[in-house]
Amino acid sequence: MIARNRSPIAIALFGAALLSLAGERSLRAQDAPVDLHADAAKRAKTAKDPKDAQKPSMSAAEAVAKANDYFNEARVMSADFVQIGPDGSRSEGQLYVARPGKMLFKFSPPAKLEIVADGRSVAVRDQKLGTQDLYFIGQTPLKFLLADNIDLAKDTKVKRVDIDENAVVIEIEDKATFGGAAEIALVFDPETFALKQWTVIDAQGFQTVVSLFNIDLVTKPDPALFHIDDSVAPGGGPRKH
Repeated sequence: MIARNRSPIAIALFGAALLSLAGERSLRAQDAPVDLHADAAKRAKTAKDPKDAQKPSMSAAEAVAKANDYFNEARVMSADFVQIGPDGSRSEGQLYVARPGKMLFKFSPPAKLEIVADGRSVAVRDQKLGTQDLYFIGQTPLKFLLADNIDLAKDTKVKRVDIDENAVVIEIEDKATFGGAAEIALVFDPETFALKQWTVIDAQGFQTVVSLFNIDLVTKPDPALFHIDDSVAPGGGPRKH
């Protein structure tokens, strides 16, 4: 049975964000989605420096297309992460992804927490308390990382695209998460378009930030990492038959 725990902390954990280049950027939500077909030439006219005007300009639509390409081509991932929780607490660990649908956030000691997706469900396991809560993958903000194919413009509402020499920031809104809509700011390297970070603010205003390091997009993670023990009942203890 899928648990319907609406704990803000648990929701925020699902939206763990990669923070590196644009950590100080705050989410500036707008009511209307970004016009992805805006003429890129209009952007060039605003350049004051002639040198800047000569640089190739990436449109919002091109940025979103590159983001889609990154997600759809990155079938596996292994990385170290550092997480900053909604309360300012810091933790770290390892992240493993095998798309579609499989993921593991394994926190290093002293934390005793794991978040694992097995392709159907997402489990939050607290080894200290001996608890395990289950959620539907489709109700978590991480679905864009786990889906077999993703189109940000169709699957979410693109609210903002910022492009400069340091980062490309794409802010999206996902209304299909439990607990209400979540806002997610994805940050990419402007040269390689590798994902550098994402920041999530859930419906309650809780923000979670996670930085990724030592990213490996080649090595396939061990399938055993993505196992959920169905014998553990929600809230902890063995499941009664």
